[in-house]
Amino acid sequence: MSGAIQKLMEPRSIAVIGASTDPKKTAGRPIAYLQKHHFKGKIYPINPRVEEIAGLKCYPDIASLPETPDVAIVMVGTDKALTAVKELAALGTPAAIVLTSGFAEHGPEGLKKQEELIKAAGNMRILGPNTIGMVNITDDIPLSPSSALEMDEFPKGSVSVISQSGGILGSLLSRATACGLGLSKLVSTSNEADLGLADFVDYLVDDPSTKVIVLYIESIRHPDKFRASALRAKKAGKPIVVYKVGKSEAGIQAAVSHTGALAGADKMYDALFKQTGIIRANKFSDFLDIPAALSSGRVLKGKRVAILTSTGGAGTLVADSLGEWGFETPVPDEKTAERLRALQPGDQAVLDRNPIDVTLAGLQPDLLRGAISALLDSPTYDALILILGSSSLSMPDLMAGAVRDCMQTSDKPVIAYVSPHAPIAGALMTKLGVPSFSQPESCSVALGSMLHASQLKESRVDEGANINIPAGLDITSLHGSLNESDAKNLFSAFGIPGVREVIVDAINPNLEAAKDLGDRLVVKILSNEILHKTEVGGVALNVSSSDLASKINAMSADVKSKAGATIKQFLVQEMAQGGLEFMVGMHRDPLGTAILVGMGGVTAELFKDTHMRLIHPGRAFSEQEALEMLKELKTWPLLDGYRGRAKCDVASLVKAIVQFSGMVAALEDRLLECEINPIFVFGEGRGVKAADGIAVLN
Repeated sequence: MSGAIQKLMEPRSIAVIGASTDPKKTAGRPIAYLQKHHFKGKIYPINPRVEEIAGLKCYPDIASLPETPDVAIVMVGTDKALTAVKELAALGTPAAIVLTSGFAEHGPEGLKKQEELIKAAGNMRILGPNTIGMVNITDDIPLSPSSALEMDEFPKGSVSVISQSGGILGSLLSRATACGLGLSKLVSTSNEADLGLADFVDYLVDDPSTKVIVLYIESIRHPDKFRASALRAKKAGKPIVVYKVGKSEAGIQAAVSHTGALAGADKMYDALFKQTGIIRANKFSDFLDIPAALSSGRVLKGKRVAILTSTGGAGTLVADSLGEWGFETPVPDEKTAERLRALQPGDQAVLDRNPIDVTLAGLQPDLLRGAISALLDSPTYDALILILGSSSLSMPDLMAGAVRDCMQTSDKPVIAYVSPHAPIAGALMTKLGVPSFSQPESCSVALGSMLHASQLKESRVDEGANINIPAGLDITSLHGSLNESDAKNLFSAFGIPGVREVIVDAINPNLEAAKDLGDRLVVKILSNEILHKTEVGGVALNVSSSDLASKINAMSADVKSKAGATIKQFLVQEMAQGGLEFMVGMHRDPLGTAILVGMGGVTAELFKDTHMRLIHPGRAFSEQEALEMLKELKTWPLLDGYRGRAKCDVASLVKAIVQFSGMVAALEDRLLECEINPIFVFGEGRGVKAADGIAVLN
C-alpha cells in the first residue's frame, strides 16, 4: 500500500490552505466538518488575514506551519494553488487534495495549468484537481466541503466508494445514510491528474474496513493500471460494483468491417468488466442495492430461494422476477413443510408452498420466528427473501425482532422486500444485516450479484502464449487495405486455414486453374478498395463451372455500373457447404484491443449474436478463453449438437480463435482492422475454413 495514499486516507495532521472563518462558505466547511465529526488529529488553518479560525490558531502561510502535515487541502485560486502545491512539496507533505477548479476540465489552457500543477507537486501525490475531496467514515476523517456532511452521523460499514463525480459522492452518502447502508471510505478522483481509480482500488483491496468497492465511472483513463487493480480485488475476493455513465453513446465510428459496427465503447467496457470480475449496475438504484446485498458478508451457494410473505401479491411479484433471473423457488421439503404446518394448525396460512404465505395467519412473532428458522434450516433453500407488508408501517420492529433472533443460527443470505413505502422499516432491516429493497426486481439483482461474488476467487483463466510473427512472413510489405486473397494469406501464415481458391484475370481469364475447385463455385471481385463486395454486386454463389466465364463478364459490367470501378482480377473459390457461418474480428479503442466472435455471414449485423473479450498485450487467448467466448453466444447450441444435429468441430474453431488473437497480439498497432467473416465450421473432425476476410494495416 502506498505510504502517501495511506497518509491521505488516514492523516494525523491536516493543513487547510485558504480556510475561511465562515463555516457556511465552501472554504469554511472542511474545518467545520472535521470538528463536527470529531477528527482526532491536528488541524492547521492557513489564511494571512486572520489569526484564528474555529478556535484554532491560523497561520499566515505554509512556511509558518509548526510541522509537515500529512495532507493538505488546497482551496485557493488556480495560480495560488500552483504556488501552494510547490511549497507543500518542498516541505515534504505526502499528499494534497486540490479542490481548486480551472484545470483540464476547462480545455487546453486548463490542461496546461494542470501539467504545471503536477510538475510543481514533484513526489507529492495529488487528489484532484477539481475534486470534492474524500471522507474516511471509518476513522471520522471528512476532508471535503460537501454539504452532505451536514448530517450529524453516518452509519459506518464496509462499502467504499470511488467516484469521478464529486456531486455523485454526496448523493450516495446521503442516500446510503437514509437506507441504513454503512459506508467506509469515499473518494472523489475528478480530473485524476495524478491519483486515479486504480490507485484507490489498490488501497481498498488492502483496507480491512472495506468488503465491497463501488465505482462511479465516466471514463477509464489508465486501462492497464485499472485492469491490474481490478484483478487484485478479484483475487482477494472483494467484489467491485461499477456504475458506468455514457451507455447511450454511439461509440461506433465508420468502419470497413462488421466488427466495427458490432463493437462500441460501451461494449468494450462490458468486456473489461466481465473479464475482471466486476459487477455492472445497470440502473442507478442498483448502485446502492447491490453493495447493500454484498456488504452483508453472507455467501450465496445456489439458486434455490424461499419467499416468506405476509402479502400474497408481493410474493408473486418477487417469484416472477426470480424466475426471469434463473433462480428457483421450490416448495418446502416434507420435513420443513411439517415444521411450518405445526406453527399454525388449521388452514389460515399457506405454509407448505413457496411463496410461504402467512397473510391470513396474522403477523404473530412466534410464527414468524418459527417460519424463518425452519426455512433457514431447510436443505432445500440457499437463501431467504422476507416480504414486509403493510404492517411494517405500523410495526417496523416486528419482522426485525423475529429476524434478529434467527440470524445467528444460519449463514444463509437473508434479504427483504418492503412492499409498501416504509423506509424506516427498510433501513432497520438493512442495519440488522438484512438488505432491504423497495422494488421486487431488486431482490433478483441482489441475489444475482451475491452469486457472482461467491464465484470470484474460484474463476481462473489460463493466459495464452506469447505469439511471434511467423518466419518467412514479410510484414513490412503489407500496407493499407489488403485484398481478400492477401488477407487470407496473412491468416494462413498464422495457422488459420482458408477455402481453396484461385485468382483469374478479368481479361482472358485462365479458367483451367479453377477446374479442381468443383462444379459449384463462388466468384468474387478482387480489390483492395472495395471491401464490401456484396453491396456492389461483387459476389456470386453457387456458380456452375460451365457458367464461370459469363458470370465474370456480367459481374465486371455490374460492378462498373454500381461502383464506377474497373475490376482487373477475380477470386474463384470452392463452394463451402454443410458448415455454420461464424465470424471473428478485432476492435481497438482507448481501453485496449478486443477480439469479437459471433454468428457470421451477411446477417451478422442483423442478429448481433456476438461476444467480446480484451486480449492481454502481447498474448494470444488460451483455448479456455476462446471456448468460454463461444459458450456465451446464443448460437452455441448449434455448435454443440442442438436438437440432435451433428456436433461441429468446436476444437478447430477454438484453435482458429486462438491463432487469430495471437496474430492480433503479434502485429500490435500495425493492425488497424481485421476480420474473418464468414469462417465456416464443419462437423467434428472436418475443421474450419476462412471464406472471406478483411485486414487493414498502417
